[in-house]
Amino acid sequence: MRKIEPETWKEDLAEFREKTHQFYAGEMDKGDYKGFSGGFGSYAQRGGKASMLRLRMPGGRISKDKLKFIADSIKTYGVNKAHLTTCQTVQLHNLSEEQVCTIMEKALDHGIVTRGGGGDFPRNVMVSPLSGVEKGEYFDVLPYAEAAGEYLMTFIKGPKMPRKLKVCFSNSPENIPHATFRDLGFVARPDGKFDVYSAGGLGNNPKMGLLVAEAVEPSRILYYIRAMWETFVSYGNYEQRAKARTRYMQDTLGKEGYVKAYQEKLQGVFDSGEDLDLNLELPCWSKKGDGSEAEGRGVVCQKQPGLYAVKYHPIGGTPQVEMFGRLYDVIAPMDEVEVRLTPDEGMYVINLTGNEAVRVMEVLNDGARSDFEESVACIGASICQVGVRDSQALLREAVQAVREAGLGADALPQIHISGCPSSCGTHQIGAIGFHGGVKMIDKVPHPAFTLHFNGCDLQGHERMGEQVGVMLQEQIPAFLVELGKTVESSNMTYQEWIQDHKEDAKEIAKQYLA
Repeated sequence: MRKIEPETWKEDLAEFREKTHQFYAGEMDKGDYKGFSGGFGSYAQRGGKASMLRLRMPGGRISKDKLKFIADSIKTYGVNKAHLTTCQTVQLHNLSEEQVCTIMEKALDHGIVTRGGGGDFPRNVMVSPLSGVEKGEYFDVLPYAEAAGEYLMTFIKGPKMPRKLKVCFSNSPENIPHATFRDLGFVARPDGKFDVYSAGGLGNNPKMGLLVAEAVEPSRILYYIRAMWETFVSYGNYEQRAKARTRYMQDTLGKEGYVKAYQEKLQGVFDSGEDLDLNLELPCWSKKGDGSEAEGRGVVCQKQPGLYAVKYHPIGGTPQVEMFGRLYDVIAPMDEVEVRLTPDEGMYVINLTGNEAVRVMEVLNDGARSDFEESVACIGASICQVGVRDSQALLREAVQAVREAGLGADALPQIHISGCPSSCGTHQIGAIGFHGGVKMIDKVPHPAFTLHFNGCDLQGHERMGEQVGVMLQEQIPAFLVELGKTVESSNMTYQEWIQDHKEDAKEIAKQYLA
């Protein structure tokens, strides 16, 4: 399988430095710079005075070396803000011209490629975060996802796609990376093979993916990726950027027409004679438990006897930047321990003995205390150029209100907040979701969010949330508190209560609609 070496990516950095200098010198406007810099995984933040850098982590996997690089970069360059994204990457924020260029270059020495982190390119390949260690998984999909990521990077040097392409792999019906509604999703089966879904996605005009192949041998996944790329290049919309995503091909070709087009491209790939078979050496964890045990919120027993994973979820996916250094220092001497980012803006530290799990929990003690506090929020309009509302601020306000109300841990579910309709906070599949907008009252604009209700991402039960109406931002914390109190008074968890009280929940919401 062809692979692009780090030195090749370094050849592109001189142009990035030049254009970044032009932008900060006022010689290039933000639109032109965004069109260029996105392909390098960097965007100027709102106001144009600082930059963001997106560090791709294929499969959300962070080795100790990569973790140390992040921690050292934060310390060396005084980085004061980081964000864990819903695409299993790490974003560094508030970077100067020199910082963004230097960190981007030095990252390559640690196997961290930022190319294609934005722009019209294949994005970070996503994976179920506990793949390989999760009890009940069908099989470990991570090795195939990493191989897919290497292959997709080769397309960056090829013909330009209409827009970005998101590929992911799920290891069970939990469907954590949303494999059944991405641009291309590989869904593990009990028989050790994949079903393949295509042309799905959230955001404007959301679509569930279409089943384009069944019982695919894992060793043959690259043929299906090549077919996806060729289908997108042939039928994607190069004229209207707003409609240049794979899901719009369901509209232009029809569902049956799209499946036929994809399968024709697939046959062409097979007939081409190109050898894309994978022959992977699959990982085998050698570490064993030592008899020590751990328990508590966020502690997960792995399928390897005596080993644990510990989940950490900073509020809004935005940890204290010192966390990376603290975590590295504690896991550095631990055998076979690594970090896995989650698609809901958190992380797991895996392959821990009980005693090691306790030590990790001691340094990751500032995270979420409930499912509700594990809520998802995109980086928001205070930083994002295209954002409409500050989703991070709304989440902080809601968490504070719920804490002050003294609600129990099971009174509210994880919610999903996007600062605009683009669904970077995956609001459309949340039990409760919000996307940012504006509400005009007496000709005066007010910060507001549209409420989405009862979405679901479980395989076989996927559905987009119903839009209930628009709430002023200032009313949302009160709505959540009242909903939580109602649930708590029933002596049931939110998940139990909502089964028979969907209409009651909507009636509570309607009292707060603008």
